[in-house]
Amino acid sequence: VSGCLVVQYQHRLVLSADYSREKKKKHFITLILVFFLFSIKCISKNFPNRPCSSEEQELERIRNLQKEVALHRKKNEASYKAALAGNPPPKKTVLSTTVPKEFHFNTDTRIKMTTSSSTSHKEVDFISQLRKPSSPAKVVKGATVPKPFNLSTGNKRKAEESEPYVPMAQRIEQFQKRTPERYHLRSPSPVKCDHLKLTQPHTPKLMTRQRHRPPAVKSSAELEAEEVEKLQKFKFKALELNKKILESAEELKKPTVKEPTVPEGFELQIEKRLQERQVTKKSQEEEEKPHTFKPQALPKKILEGVVGLPEKKVLLPTVPESPAFALKKRIRMDRKVEEEKKPAPFKVPPVPHYGLPFQPRLPEHHNVEVCPFSFEERERERRALKEKKLEEIRNEEVPQFKAQPLPDFDTVVLPEKKKLEPTKPEPFRLLIDQRGAVKNSRWEQMMKEEQKQQEEASVFKARPNTVTHKEPFQPKKEARPAVEGINSSTAVEAFELSTERRAKERQEYERLASEKEALRALMEEQQRQEEEKREKEEIARLRQEQVHKAQPIRHYKPVALKKSEVPLTVPQSPNFSDRFRL
Repeated sequence: VSGCLVVQYQHRLVLSADYSREKKKKHFITLILVFFLFSIKCISKNFPNRPCSSEEQELERIRNLQKEVALHRKKNEASYKAALAGNPPPKKTVLSTTVPKEFHFNTDTRIKMTTSSSTSHKEVDFISQLRKPSSPAKVVKGATVPKPFNLSTGNKRKAEESEPYVPMAQRIEQFQKRTPERYHLRSPSPVKCDHLKLTQPHTPKLMTRQRHRPPAVKSSAELEAEEVEKLQKFKFKALELNKKILESAEELKKPTVKEPTVPEGFELQIEKRLQERQVTKKSQEEEEKPHTFKPQALPKKILEGVVGLPEKKVLLPTVPESPAFALKKRIRMDRKVEEEKKPAPFKVPPVPHYGLPFQPRLPEHHNVEVCPFSFEERERERRALKEKKLEEIRNEEVPQFKAQPLPDFDTVVLPEKKKLEPTKPEPFRLLIDQRGAVKNSRWEQMMKEEQKQQEEASVFKARPNTVTHKEPFQPKKEARPAVEGINSSTAVEAFELSTERRAKERQEYERLASEKEALRALMEEQQRQEEEKREKEEIARLRQEQVHKAQPIRHYKPVALKKSEVPLTVPQSPNFSDRFRL
């Protein structure tokens, strides 16, 4: 709070003093920085238990390890001095031997009760057992007796009911010594000498009866009986005739004849728009009248002098002045620019050796070299550019004013009125129409050609009579060689049988097949000869490679044995210490 009051007081003094604007700003910034540092210091004092960084934690761990090593060294020195003085170390107290005790598990109390048959034998009457039913399913049970639910009591066995624990080895021994139940004698009760009754035989209730299947094929009698039953079920019963049908038959009316359909044209929007345009065109033509031009009176001010132009203002020449730069009054301070250095990557140090004190390597501080700099050259270049621009502005010529000539009011030229032509509807140019026109032209041309040919064929032109001028026809007898037993008029020609043709084809096929077979055999023979030649060459090469060529004996430098100069190891008894024992 005191720091805040001091800062506020100094700020008031600064504002009240007759300082310049730049000095006030600098002083205000310094006050803010002082206040910020003061607040950080107060926070660090008030909150000392702030979270440490990983580097601080590592250094704290190293310090703790160093303290532990120092304590160990002190203990070692004390034991070493006691051993030199002749005082043996205190003997370790001998603990008593461990006394084994039996385990008492809670599961022993939850062991199931053993059956009474295992400990004691229950005698059963053999004769009474013979008349009892063999399976429990056949026993006739009575009605179910309802019992209330014992929800309050649990199903767990009570500790009182549990029998003493018998180990497994003892149980096995009892089982081996005990005689089986089937060899026990029955009770010596006197047998009743009642007369036995005859056994009534019963058919066994086998499970196969439940699984048997009825025969799938039905007899003809069963089929007929089923058909008769179906016929009896579905008998046809005729309904009585409704008399109203016969009464209403006389009063039949003729169906009404509908009027023929009257076709109506399509009401297209384009037709409506065309009609509206025609109506509007007619109304516009009627309303249009010849336009008469009426000129307005000429203003007299135009004849007296120039009208509509502002008076020309005489501008004074610009007086150049040097700009008042704020940089001239400022005090230039050389700022120290420090290069931002990236934080070094954190590496975990190795595990320290407890025998020697650990000396951590602190990070080295690199000094940053500060190079001076200035803005004098940049300021000089700016001034030169500014002076050059001022010179160019001074040397520029002042534009002279040139007035535009007055318009000629004697002749008035109006723009021509554009008359829009009405839209002319044009038919659609479809591709199907073009193809139809081409097809029609071809069809017409073909019909014209056919008609022309028919006309030419219908015109009759008689040929000249040349038969009367020719010689008459005289038949001549054909001169053929006469064959014995055959009429001379018949001509004998050689015929070719199919068997002969097929025989020729077969001969040609066999000739081609034999040529192919011979060519194949020749190629196989050449391939075999080449393979044999290759194998012989391979064998000759292998034999040549397997010929042994002895290598000359090599002579090396003799090995000189040198005696070792390393001294022998002197054995020493280990210095055992019991300082770490409990």
